[in-house]
Amino acid sequence: MQPSSSPSAAGQTGRTLRQQTLRAMLVLVLILELAFAGVALLFVLKPMAERSAHDLAGLMVLSAQTWAELPPQTRPAFVQELHDRYRLGLLPGMQPPADEGLTHGIYIAYVEQSLQQRLGHPVFFRRQTDAQGHVWLWTSIPAGGRDIGVGFDSSRVQTQPIRALLIGLALTLPLSFLLALWWARRITRPLVSMERAAAGIARGNAPQRLSQSGPREIASLAAHFNQMAGRIDALLQARTTLLVGISHDLRSPLARIRLALELQRMAPTPERLDQIERDVQAMDRLIGEVLGLARGLQVQAAEELALAPWLQERRQTHVEWAASRGATLDVQCPDGLRAWVDVAALQRVVDNFLTNAVHYAAGPITLQAAPGSSGDTVRMAVLDRGPGIPADQLEAVFAPFTRLDAARTPGQGSGLGLAIARQLAQQHGWAIGLQPREGGGLIAWVDVPTSSIRSV
Repeated sequence: MQPSSSPSAAGQTGRTLRQQTLRAMLVLVLILELAFAGVALLFVLKPMAERSAHDLAGLMVLSAQTWAELPPQTRPAFVQELHDRYRLGLLPGMQPPADEGLTHGIYIAYVEQSLQQRLGHPVFFRRQTDAQGHVWLWTSIPAGGRDIGVGFDSSRVQTQPIRALLIGLALTLPLSFLLALWWARRITRPLVSMERAAAGIARGNAPQRLSQSGPREIASLAAHFNQMAGRIDALLQARTTLLVGISHDLRSPLARIRLALELQRMAPTPERLDQIERDVQAMDRLIGEVLGLARGLQVQAAEELALAPWLQERRQTHVEWAASRGATLDVQCPDGLRAWVDVAALQRVVDNFLTNAVHYAAGPITLQAAPGSSGDTVRMAVLDRGPGIPADQLEAVFAPFTRLDAARTPGQGSGLGLAIARQLAQQHGWAIGLQPREGGGLIAWVDVPTSSIRSV
């Protein structure tokens, strides 16, 4: 069996996202520059070089023909003018140079091709250095029944496209590297921060919040991460509260059981045994509720639910128990109103609302369902005429083990019902809340979707 690799080992063996981005951008820039250079050479520099070579070849042939047609006394002046203005030279009686296998470059090859087209035979150049150290290229052109050597100073050929390309690459690649490095850092900085924050969570540290700036996708990812971090914070706080609350709430029945057992040894009575049984049942109920809150309920498949008959069913289930505590139950729901919900989760939420109402609000209690304000939700509510809850505690009562002063009496519950109801609502994406009722009392409500599209 092979050992599994750790995340840190996996991160060390592969390239980082910044390295991969930098490498990809440099390769892309290099490809683009080479492609641009190729296009420029093919469609700009090559036609220009061919045209220039064609003009130079025409000037060389015209110079030789003109010299041959001029009177002898004007020829020296013509040669001097060619040298000064065009850096061309004439050498009458020069034999055509043989092919010496010299490589002159692309431009000179174009000149040779143009001369060959004009003269009808292969043309080759010969190198010669003058007294000033300039390199001249000479060839022989027939004119006036004789061979006339025509040469030009190689310095007049200034274009060097290959060297220009290499210099351009040498100058732009460092700049491209710096630009790619800056861009790679800009892209990966939020992801690096997220990776560090996630590593901190994996080590058990408190989750850090990320900046929600930058590109839309990165900002959205950071927002989701922050939302997850907030939920982790809430879970950690709930865990602490859960442990403290269960240890506190279990000590009271345990102390009563211990006292009852000691008294039972001294003077056994059936009442003490009944009290011990009630305390054991209360402990069992508390442990069950705590386990339900700690592990949560798995989300079941949603289904379409006809609300009017379902609410009537919930009323029938609780009507006798409610009557025993002085409460009456009524249902208000339009016929045909439907919702798309996890029925078991909704039943637990509504039953919790109903149980709390019966406990603390003897009198008329209404189970109500009505279309929500958004048009694609249904508001399920339990309305009572009890003492209500102070406005500053409407949110606090959803915390685990939170009970109002009036409820802190034995047998009045563990303070986990509303916490479980909120957890179920959050799992399904439902809105849940409490609000004062006009005229006195409390409204406990939850908004559920009317269609499968809304519930996804």
